[in-house]
Amino acid sequence: MKALLLSQHGDLSELKVVYDFPRPQVIEGHVVIRVGASSFNYHDVFTVRGMPGIKVPLPVIIGLDMAGEIVDVGAGVEGWAAGDRVLVNPLNKKKGLMGEMLNGGMAEYCLVSSDQLIRMPDQVTFEEAASLPVAYGTAHRMIVTHNTIKKGDKVLVLGASGGVGTGCVILAKLLGAEVIACAGGEDKMARLKDLGADHVINYKDVDFSKWAIEKYGKPQRRSNEGGVDVVINFTGGDTWVPSLKCIKRGGRLLVCGATAGHDPKEDLRYIWSFEINIMGSNSFYDDNLSALMTLIQEGKMKPVIDKVLPLEQAAEGLAMIQDRKVLGKVVIVP
Repeated sequence: MKALLLSQHGDLSELKVVYDFPRPQVIEGHVVIRVGASSFNYHDVFTVRGMPGIKVPLPVIIGLDMAGEIVDVGAGVEGWAAGDRVLVNPLNKKKGLMGEMLNGGMAEYCLVSSDQLIRMPDQVTFEEAASLPVAYGTAHRMIVTHNTIKKGDKVLVLGASGGVGTGCVILAKLLGAEVIACAGGEDKMARLKDLGADHVINYKDVDFSKWAIEKYGKPQRRSNEGGVDVVINFTGGDTWVPSLKCIKRGGRLLVCGATAGHDPKEDLRYIWSFEINIMGSNSFYDDNLSALMTLIQEGKMKPVIDKVLPLEQAAEGLAMIQDRKVLGKVVIVP
């Protein structure tokens, strides 16, 4: 079968499309799916480069997120049949992440444990479903599961143009928030505005923290005046302290990653002086993915897909993710 294979760590040139990779054979407790679509996340860039402390069994087919149709059902599998359309939760409970610790979705077929399968509604496409797990699932858990945003909140989203970021913008707007989306570049800003963001900031030219203080007032220690209610920050690095500075008393700082650095400068004075609540959120679960597909089915949301590319152009698509040249997701169809 055709597959996108990583044989050694390095830059994206190490990714090769091969045409003679053995098609997976079904085993007990598993199914084989014909992949309808798979999508990239920045995590795939880290997988290609290699991550300290994580030993990836090479060679490996990359790709965490995938959706497809069951073609073979193994012994002991109940409730599933050939022809069923499924979204895959990429976390294998015994081995770890698909596309990292075992073969993932950037191929024509994939072997999947049956407990990772989530049934797809008829109205949801493979491309839409494959966009959801890592990005939108993470956003849904951080915002909806943890009940961190309410109607009327002023919500500032850093990194709003990526997969998680666009998910946060969409979900915050669905909950009735006033959304400030931060991105780099006029084109991304215009598209985020079309997506529903109330305000857009080019973080390359504007200090988002100062903008928020000028717009909403300086946060006050003795009242709830000034500042924003929520900052969503999964970048870390030098954005951390500026995030603290623009949050109102009793406000919330939501964290689900640290793409710009996990060990930022800290200033604890803002946390106690303004009684800031820092909420961490890790990963996603089946209920998040099912809820997102229901929202799509009901016409309440649509995942943002920047590009749909064939497998032969997958490395180019991941380069776009690496270089932050996309808004939303890059989806690959085999």
